[in-house]
Amino acid sequence: MPEREYLFTSESVTEGHPDKMCDQISDAIVDAIISREAELASEGYVTDKGSAADPAYVRCGVETFTTTGLIVVGGEVRTHAYVDIPTLVRKTVKEIGYTDARFGFDYETCGVMSAIHEQSADIAMGVDRALEAKQGDSDPLDLIGAGDQGMMFGYACNDTSTLMPMPIYLAHRLAERLTAVRKAEVLPYLRPDGKTQVTVRYVDGKPVAVEKILISTQHAEEADVETLIRPDLIEHVIRPVFDTESIAWEVTDDNIFINPTGRFVVGGPMGDSGLTGRKIIVDTYGGMGRHGGGAFSGKDCTKVDRSASYAARWVAKNVVAAGLADRCEVQLAYAIGVAHPLSVLVDTFDTETVDIRRIEEAVTATFDLRPGAIIRDLDLRRPIFRKTAAYGHFGRDDADFTWERTDRVAELCAAAGL
Repeated sequence: MPEREYLFTSESVTEGHPDKMCDQISDAIVDAIISREAELASEGYVTDKGSAADPAYVRCGVETFTTTGLIVVGGEVRTHAYVDIPTLVRKTVKEIGYTDARFGFDYETCGVMSAIHEQSADIAMGVDRALEAKQGDSDPLDLIGAGDQGMMFGYACNDTSTLMPMPIYLAHRLAERLTAVRKAEVLPYLRPDGKTQVTVRYVDGKPVAVEKILISTQHAEEADVETLIRPDLIEHVIRPVFDTESIAWEVTDDNIFINPTGRFVVGGPMGDSGLTGRKIIVDTYGGMGRHGGGAFSGKDCTKVDRSASYAARWVAKNVVAAGLADRCEVQLAYAIGVAHPLSVLVDTFDTETVDIRRIEEAVTATFDLRPGAIIRDLDLRRPIFRKTAAYGHFGRDDADFTWERTDRVAELCAAAGL
């Protein structure tokens, strides 16, 4: 049969993109609440009503919106802790790099509004005591019910050493590098806002060449695209990323696009509004692999939009790492207040090396996908979420990204009869 060729494209954004600013602010708040609750617990804090501080008590559903000169934080939380929201917001914006009004936003002079309220008791009672526990199940892992209904997806493939799709992997590396040269002042005219995009040619499902590279970066007024920005980004951003990869690529006028509008001076919240959860494809697999629709940032680990998506990636990555398939997608579905998933689907797109039914049985035998078990196994009650909120939640070499571990390979193989 003739080889099938196709192109696949994925994008990423820098931490200064308005939507990503909002994701990072929301997750910085989650981290701060978890950290402060843990401090109170270590101090033995108990309310006059007998409620004790405990990171397991924390619930967060925090959203952030930004536009010119303004940040609005809203949502619902449950905690014993006090967090100075305006100070935390300004600190996060400063770390991102909006430190001068000439950049379109300034952490010192922007307005910050907080409209955070207490979590609904109707939601809390279903999460604190799952349906199974109410029906008499004594398993402590059945105490925690899913924080929402919905379906979550995880994906892995052997395109890269991280078992991520090649296009989104490369787009993230470009965005990271773009931020690194800005913060190190290698290219001092760069500003925080930016986007990257990579198109990869596939032959029979395998990446063989990079076809197109696109970078749009905010810059100072005096920086010219053709005479300065383009050659600088090729030398300091594109080559350092692609010269370390084994995939074929080349520099031509036809395959590298730098600020194709010709100008990107107005950026950040002045150029476009931002909102938590509006870059969910950037957060996951760049469009390769499905998405259940739920965002991650601003949510504590009882929210299965976050924790079950991490678990689904963990399962899929271990299936591919075990050599059971070249590609794997896992779908999980939950009902609010219920501990056990309503359904588990494993799809290997006809790339499996053993019967798919054996893989499905091995996954069921190896992974406990109740929220309580996910939180325990991935150690999710920690203040680790701010750093997930830029450059992807998956495919990162960081010990805190526990869902990236391939620690169940041996068990999967044994359960599959290998």
